[in-house]
Amino acid sequence: MQKGSIRVQTENIFPIIKKFLYSDHEIFIRELVSNAVDASQKLKTLTSLGEVKGDIGNTDIHILIDKDKKTLTISDKGVGMTEEEVDKYINQVAFSGAEEFLEKYKGKNEANIIGHFGLGFYSSFMVSDKVEIITKSYKEDSKAVRWECDGSPEFSVEENDKENRGTDIVLYINEESAEFLEPERIRHMLEKFCKFLPVPIFFEDKQINNPTPAWTKKPADLTTQDYQDFYKELYPFSEAPLFWIHLNVDYPFNLTGILYFPKVKKSFEIQKDKIQLYSNQVYVTDEVKDIVPEFLMLLHGVIDSPDIPLNVSRSYLQGDPNVKKIGSYITKKVADKLEELFREDRKSFEEKWESLGLFVKYGMITDDKFLEKANKFNLFEDADGGKYYTLDEYKTAAESLQKNKEGKIVMLYTTDPVQQNSFIKAARQKEFVVVKLETIVDAAFINNMEMKWSDIQFVRVDADILENLIDKNESNESVLSKEEAEKLKDLFHVEIPDLHTTIEVKGLSPDSAPVIATRPEFMRRMKDMAMNGGGGMGSFYGNMPEEVTLTVNGNHPIYQNILKEENKDQQENLVKNLTDLALLSQGLLKGNELTTFINRSVEMMEGKPKTKIITEA
Repeated sequence: MQKGSIRVQTENIFPIIKKFLYSDHEIFIRELVSNAVDASQKLKTLTSLGEVKGDIGNTDIHILIDKDKKTLTISDKGVGMTEEEVDKYINQVAFSGAEEFLEKYKGKNEANIIGHFGLGFYSSFMVSDKVEIITKSYKEDSKAVRWECDGSPEFSVEENDKENRGTDIVLYINEESAEFLEPERIRHMLEKFCKFLPVPIFFEDKQINNPTPAWTKKPADLTTQDYQDFYKELYPFSEAPLFWIHLNVDYPFNLTGILYFPKVKKSFEIQKDKIQLYSNQVYVTDEVKDIVPEFLMLLHGVIDSPDIPLNVSRSYLQGDPNVKKIGSYITKKVADKLEELFREDRKSFEEKWESLGLFVKYGMITDDKFLEKANKFNLFEDADGGKYYTLDEYKTAAESLQKNKEGKIVMLYTTDPVQQNSFIKAARQKEFVVVKLETIVDAAFINNMEMKWSDIQFVRVDADILENLIDKNESNESVLSKEEAEKLKDLFHVEIPDLHTTIEVKGLSPDSAPVIATRPEFMRRMKDMAMNGGGGMGSFYGNMPEEVTLTVNGNHPIYQNILKEENKDQQENLVKNLTDLALLSQGLLKGNELTTFINRSVEMMEGKPKTKIITEA
């Protein structure tokens, strides 16, 4: 029996490893199984190079729990180790056998070797009182050895009677980590970290991984059904995706993967962190914000790259130019795919726009390079539905009628086609083009695009009376005399908490509504920003009263009767009902004011005299 000390520079190395090597203790299973995979891949490589003779048989990996002995064992049939190799790779902290192997067989190795840092094995001490290695090398006439260490720098090595090639790592689980002796806990960890490792892995006599996931295959070898089946494997309870992009590049970096565009029924169903990052099929993380541009984090799928620089825990990315290149590549591939779909089958593209629009608009807001390409395929849906415009197509359609005094195209939009229906109809009568901008990203989209598109101004269709929407300063002559107009303004006096109203009398078309309530575009945007949690100016304006302009259409015939009405109560009721109807169209009539309006309307229909409505405090 040989005895000695692990060669480290400080006796405190193991307490440091236990506490600080990995922030998440369950990662030990990933590290140990990954090492077992490396051992199997090395054996396959050596066999292909003729250094291993004969049939190597299967190289399955098995994970076993023994609750009585409180042990967890990871067993492989890989290259194994001689006593000298145990001394070299185990007794020297941070000496990577995988890295040495890669260097030795550089240019000849086709297998994916995972390890690089030589620290993964020591993660076992985070959960163990003692660790054993029982191993036998593939080399002829080699003897099996057993290594043991209790988490101090002291170890022991002795010969063993193990007959078969490979390595067993036996963890004697400590009391604080007893959860790792529960089969369900281990199964969950294996499915999380080892689901797609390239060597068959068995737990409780059942294979728990898919060694050849779709992203490792060539696109030409995959059918539509294969891609959809793999999506179900990743997200069992999700609807089938809209389409997907297969990433496969080997220069100037290695990157494979499949990104899926999911269906999004409602804007609040958007979920980030659904892309999984792998390194040589080893799960790393689902926090990919340092690799994938922010807007593409709305996609689902897998990215696998051995070139992404990771720290020793493989949990966080380190700064590196490759990361930026990978992000740019993914953005370009997504933009190219969207442009191709739009160009080759616009009808199908339009049918998917409800979901696609969220990704495209988010990308245009956050990524200028994507914006350049997306200008060609970003769509605006007509307020009536069914018709779509690109930016250039909208400009062409609106060129003759919708230019303001500054020469900008005014893009009229609605955020609620039902509530703003009367405004949309009025715009239609003028042959104005109104589009829907009603998703969760549209408020930010409008603000950003106004800064990036110098020839476009966005105006919500209810931001002003129709005659003023295009900002041409057209005069609106009323048939009312000055005295009649002033009398109407006095009648339209409004007192509602948190509502600041401005009354104006204008001569609109007799077919227009008798009263139109509008909210200034800027103030409304600030209010909307505050409601959506926006800080800065949004918070400031969010605390201010609502600004509403009531435009009284002096040319509407109803006012001839109202002005002649001798019953003051009846006259007041008529004016208040017209005011409330206008406020209702903007969603500004609520609570007590809405109840009063309803009761007043019923009384007027019944022909009853005005009654005072009392509400409980």
